[in-house]
Amino acid sequence: MRRILLIAKRDYLASVRTKAFLISLLVAPLLLGGSFLATVLLKGQPTKQVRRVAVVDRTGIAAATIIERLQQHNRHDRFNKSTGAQVMPSYEFQIVPPDSKKQDDQRLSLSNLVRDRELFGFLEIEPNAVRWYSNQGGLGDTERWLAGPVSDGLRRIHLRELGLTSEQLEGALMPVPFESMNLITRNLKTGRITPAQKRGIAESFAAPFILAFLFFMIVLSTSAPMLSAVAEDKVQRVFEMLLVSASPLDLIGGKVLAAVGTALTSSTVYVIGAFVLLEGLAIIGLAPLTILPWFFLYLVAEVIMLASMASALGAACNSTRDAEHLKLITLLPVMIPMLVLTPVLQEPNGSLATAMSFFPPFTPILMLVRQASPAGLPIWQPCVGLVGVAITTFVISWMASRIFRLAILFQGKTPNLGELVRLGLAG
Repeated sequence: MRRILLIAKRDYLASVRTKAFLISLLVAPLLLGGSFLATVLLKGQPTKQVRRVAVVDRTGIAAATIIERLQQHNRHDRFNKSTGAQVMPSYEFQIVPPDSKKQDDQRLSLSNLVRDRELFGFLEIEPNAVRWYSNQGGLGDTERWLAGPVSDGLRRIHLRELGLTSEQLEGALMPVPFESMNLITRNLKTGRITPAQKRGIAESFAAPFILAFLFFMIVLSTSAPMLSAVAEDKVQRVFEMLLVSASPLDLIGGKVLAAVGTALTSSTVYVIGAFVLLEGLAIIGLAPLTILPWFFLYLVAEVIMLASMASALGAACNSTRDAEHLKLITLLPVMIPMLVLTPVLQEPNGSLATAMSFFPPFTPILMLVRQASPAGLPIWQPCVGLVGVAITTFVISWMASRIFRLAILFQGKTPNLGELVRLGLAG
């Protein structure tokens, strides 16, 4: 054990004393904060040019009402109510008489005007459909903005055909307040029902996303580099000297323990920084305090699992190039959960989120996100997930130590994945 601690101390100090480690501590919050800041800045810098939109009404009755609703909506939403700053572009609308005989030719002519930037886009209104033509990529902001007023204008036409007065129209179309609430629970000790609370974006999205992002960055920065580092030490025959005074198990144990220490150091810095920031903004109540113990438990288990795997793969490589090719294997357990993060955030208790969170390599990130969501989880689910992670971590670490012991002095052809598994089972 003493040799393991000595190796861990050496690797840990060598890691945290480097400029790369200090820079990496800044990368995660800068990337996360920068993405949100860029979104806010870009949203707050609308184009000052007037966007001209043509309206082709093939119903013969809808254009005037729709344009009226669009203009009201534009006047209402164009400026921030508090600061008076312009937050969205100004739109101008013009009615274009429809050409029923040459519809395609008319669409082409209007499309060319859009390409020449004489028009921003054009609306085509038909009895059963409304189409929007523009040069915007994907789901542009204009398309989202147009949908509400256009639908409102068409509803007004249909209701007016029923003979409703203007006052009756306003009453029928008045928006109903819509609030997103958390689920109601009962306190098991007192038996009282907990009052419902409004669900804010910080609870439903920000907190789970930030926890997952930090988890991903910390694991990535501590586990992935180990594969190349072990492979490089093997190529330079460093291990041949170290094996004189320490066993292969001591070497892999020390390196994994150093990775855990580095991960805990990074996470502690981020958690303290987050608390200071939230306290300064007077929103410390948003901090998911009950999730932090689970965060550190999952983090330790994930780093042990991936660092052991990276050490074993690095020991089996005969060059740093081989290590780069195998690095993807160590990244998959944290990359795949991040790819499905959006559907998990949308439905934390859905079948996809539940099933994937019980698959041990994906459990740390996905179970953490589900626990941090307002919906919450029964306590048995994270407990069962943690047991699965612990068993998987033990099995992977055990196999990795056997592969490391046999492969560290192995020279020649790099073994494939199947051969590595056989080494771990037969070693």
